[in-house]
Amino acid sequence: MISALVEGNSIRATCRMTGVAKNTVVKLLVDLGKACATYQDATLRNLFCRRVQCDEVWAFVGAKGKNVPAEKRGQFGRGDVWTWVALDADSKLVVCWHLGKRDADDALTLMNNLASRLSHRIQLTTDGWHSYIVAVEEAFGNQIDYAMLVKLYGKEPEAETRYSPPKCVGTSLQIIEGIPDKKHISTSFVERQNLTMRMGMRRFTRLTNAFSKKLENLQHALALHFMHYNFARAHKTLKMTPAMAAGLADHPWSIGEIVALITN
Repeated sequence: MISALVEGNSIRATCRMTGVAKNTVVKLLVDLGKACATYQDATLRNLFCRRVQCDEVWAFVGAKGKNVPAEKRGQFGRGDVWTWVALDADSKLVVCWHLGKRDADDALTLMNNLASRLSHRIQLTTDGWHSYIVAVEEAFGNQIDYAMLVKLYGKEPEAETRYSPPKCVGTSLQIIEGIPDKKHISTSFVERQNLTMRMGMRRFTRLTNAFSKKLENLQHALALHFMHYNFARAHKTLKMTPAMAAGLADHPWSIGEIVALITN
């Protein structure tokens, strides 16, 4: 069941493949998601990272924001949600993540979380979302080398290709704090992680009916996904898992070892 879920299958597809009842799959996801979140919260500490990249990924719960019933609009957990991710550019380790809205409070939550897990000064790159500036200042002060990579886009695509993103025609580097190395001002690795999330969790797949029905299940799915990504899945470039590259593990974890976290 867990192998099916981390390889991008939906809960119902997992039920059909394994012959297990839906409630059983959901209960396993909940129990294991909690265990994975607890383990990573305790383990991903005092990390030696040099360059960190941050980004946000859109998803929705129950319905897209524009389709949420009037009486439930404005309630967090109904409509659009964002997963904020901080990734170490060298080990490809997802240092921390946060599920919330796309606003200043959630940007600050991510940055405070990130700052609490690092052992020394880092170089940070984010996109041009304005909430990052204040959040980074409050979380790190002047103890950081921070830059924004702002992408410049061309015209919106025509109606018949409306699902294609606008073409990126250039980038603009903005030094916000410290002296970041311009050669390493990039968000490429964390943006690639966005694709990994959409491929590894069916509820993130666009233009389908496979979306999260409950916010809590989305949170548990994220914890399981990042546990598998960090500790069990060998990175193609590194030839080892991100946790091994970061010195947090000495072997790739098996699915059985991840499931065993429930009883630990």
